[in-house]
Amino acid sequence: MNKKLLGAATLVLATLLFNPAWAQEAPEVDRTATGGAQTLEDIMRRQKQLEMDDSFRSENLGDPSRAAPITDQLGTRGGVSDSENWRAIRYNEIDPRTQVRGPAADVLIQDAGMPWWKLREGPIITYGGGAILGFIALLVVFYLVRGKIMIDGGPAGTTIQRFKAIERFGHWLLAGSFIALGLTGLITLMGRSFLIPVMGPDAFATLAAGSKWLHNNVAWAFMLGLVMTFVMWVAHNIPNKLDWQWLKAGGGIFTKSHPSSKKFNAGQKIIFWTVMILGASVSLSGLSLLFPFQMPMFADTFGVINSVLGTSFPTDLAPHEEMQYANIWHSIVAFVMMLAIIAHIYIGSVGMEGAFDAMGNGQVDLEWARQHHDLWVAEVEAKQGKGESP
Repeated sequence: MNKKLLGAATLVLATLLFNPAWAQEAPEVDRTATGGAQTLEDIMRRQKQLEMDDSFRSENLGDPSRAAPITDQLGTRGGVSDSENWRAIRYNEIDPRTQVRGPAADVLIQDAGMPWWKLREGPIITYGGGAILGFIALLVVFYLVRGKIMIDGGPAGTTIQRFKAIERFGHWLLAGSFIALGLTGLITLMGRSFLIPVMGPDAFATLAAGSKWLHNNVAWAFMLGLVMTFVMWVAHNIPNKLDWQWLKAGGGIFTKSHPSSKKFNAGQKIIFWTVMILGASVSLSGLSLLFPFQMPMFADTFGVINSVLGTSFPTDLAPHEEMQYANIWHSIVAFVMMLAIIAHIYIGSVGMEGAFDAMGNGQVDLEWARQHHDLWVAEVEAKQGKGESP
């Protein structure tokens, strides 16, 4: 028993030793030498993230009763200095009034700006950019090892219609706008760090302004393409039992097998739902950024998450914090979408023989279609045999 007590006491002492903030309460500090202002000890404790009593600041908000007569020098200031005014704002001890109208007009100080900026300039750029470069390098290695997926026995020489003109229009509207948004978004996010040293601040200022304008306006084309492709293809992308068989066979990407599938295989369905779900999310956060302070989303979202998962995400957010969360979420979702689209571009171009024709002219080689979408070919041929439109 004594050994157990000794072990517990040792653990507590070690915890207090290595976590001094737990063992120390904010001590009484003599501030007479500074006239009541903060001391070097206050500054050092704050830098070490130790507990400190800042009532000497939060309670030092000026005293109007000590105001000098209005006829004296500085008498019009009413006994409160600028520093005391700003302390009142900092500790929410003032009722601000402004002629400006708007959701964020009465927020004079919000201290979440620096954490947002550090996250945006640090992990978002580092991990997001690194993920894109690393994924491209991985695809290059995969191509060198696996090579292009060829049509077994060569093309048949006859074609079958894969996609109609309206389907190809919706696809290219979505794809083209996303590429434009991705490039202009990367310029906006990373340009100051990577392009200013290369092209100089003046040239980059023009590029950045043009990128912002293009990004804001092409976004509408992206959302239209998203709706079009969803309406046209959602019925073909409902998961079924064939998808599991396709996934178990690796889709024939790693082997010479060609698992059966209908118009869209499991891999294409994954891309479809990834683009639809993340596309809707990135569109909502984008709209929040396009219309500042008009579409707050995160306070309510955090409230729902807290009620379901029992978490403690903040639900009392300043308008600026809503925008900061929207900006970070917009960037994260966009990076994930870029990875999915890069994989889609690879398999639809250099990765597979005959795949590009599906969205090029809408006609694909019949042997290609039978290898990759045999059940769909059978459905089309059955309809044609009955005289129906495919």
